[in-house]
This record gives sequence, C-alpha cells and structure tokens, in this order.
Amino acid sequence: MNFLRTIRVHRQPDDTRKGIIVAENRTILCALGRSGPSVFKREGDGATPANRYLYPISGFFRADRVQRPKSALAFEALTPDDGWCDAPADANYNMPVKLPFGASHEVMTRQDKLYDIGIILDWNMPVAGRKRFGGSAIFFHLCKPGYTPTEGCIAVEEADMRWLLQYMTTDTRIFVHR
Repeated sequence: MNFLRTIRVHRQPDDTRKGIIVAENRTILCALGRSGPSVFKREGDGATPANRYLYPISGFFRADRVQRPKSALAFEALTPDDGWCDAPADANYNMPVKLPFGASHEVMTRQDKLYDIGIILDWNMPVAGRKRFGGSAIFFHLCKPGYTPTEGCIAVEEADMRWLLQYMTTDTRIFVHR
C-alpha cells in the first residue's frame, strides 16, 4: 500500500463520542471528544473539530516507554519538561512550551499512556492563523480502555496507531464527519 491520502472518521450512530476510522480497506475504532464532533470548536468544549481537513504536523513519543514509531512523519522523544500551552490569553497559546510554565498548560509526559505516541494536528495552529479560544492541543493519540472520550482529540489503540503511522505523511488528510 502507498501512503494514505485521506483518513475518514465517522461518528458511531449510538455514541457520538466514539468513531470509526476508514483508512483504505481497513476500519479502526477510535475515541472522539466528550462532546462529539463539532464545526464550532472552542477552547474547553470537549469537541473534536469536524467538517474540515486536519493535517499531521509531526509526532511525539515516550522513549522511556515505547519504541519510535515507523513513519514518514518526524517524531521527537518527549522529555519531562515538555508541555503544551492551553491558555488563550498567553502568547504561546496552542504551542509547545518548556516546563515549568506559568500559564495553563498540559504536561506531555503523562502518567497514563495516552501520549506515549501521538501526532500534532494542524488545528488552530499559527501557520493557519491561530485564534484565541479556538481550541488547543488537538492531537491524534492513544486511547483509554473502552475508548472513553477525549478532550477533543482522536484516539486509537497502540497497534492501530502504529499501523496508521506507517502510511501517513504530512499530506495525509484526516476528515472528521459531523
């Protein structure tokens, strides 16, 4: 198989917080945001951005827990001082930061496995014109058991993530259907 051009994410009919990824001839279960897909994404709403293409920028992984994924995407190993700013009023909003950091942020080296492997998606990033309160830290990462909802990200099992990453590039489009 060649690289994936498009990955489609459909919400499950019985639970909009869960989805089905269609990539070529494969279907993969996933978790979506606690508010399901939305075309009106805002900071803290728990929605997964929908009805627009999301592109992978780069990836991250926990080198102390997992091996670097095989992928054409650039991957960096997380360190304990890696964070992600989610404070809309801060100049670093929706960007990686080094800890300690004074404004609201996520710690990237989480205790759970969710960020053991992840992809940064281009949602509300500076290149496309970042908007305050437009939503931050929209990642494609590993899921919790039972595909429990995320804060707006897309999440899959590690084996599914590793399979997808083999075929993803920065040109792969991810489309979440509303």
